[in-house]
Amino acid sequence: MSDNKPKHGTFCWDELMTRDTGAAGKFYSQLLGWKPVDSGMPGMTYTMFKVDGVEQSAGGMMAMPAEVPKQVPSHWMAYITVDDIDATSAKVKELGGQVLVGPLPVPGMGRFIAVMDPAGATVSFFQFD
Repeated sequence: MSDNKPKHGTFCWDELMTRDTGAAGKFYSQLLGWKPVDSGMPGMTYTMFKVDGVEQSAGGMMAMPAEVPKQVPSHWMAYITVDDIDATSAKVKELGGQVLVGPLPVPGMGRFIAVMDPAGATVSFFQFD
């Protein structure tokens, strides 16, 4: 990653997890003019939402993993940049939060965790390579 990577503590990505990627892609395309484009990510289908005339994607979309309980609705997940994912994971636990997923690698990009804070809000943290 270049030196212009997002700074520690800043939001860096938004991702839609849904059980119906076709309907969601159509909705956001019609609502905002986003163009759903397959990312070409190996081993999974991951959609990037592109905006005409903008280099960076507006966000991403993926199918809700099968292990996610059925009562969990489709949702957007925000990602916050951190310098050290392992230290962040430990600090989340120390402060009474829960690490729900990870740390997991995103090949060629970095690693992430999804957490729940003590009040029940969820967010993800990302460490760039």
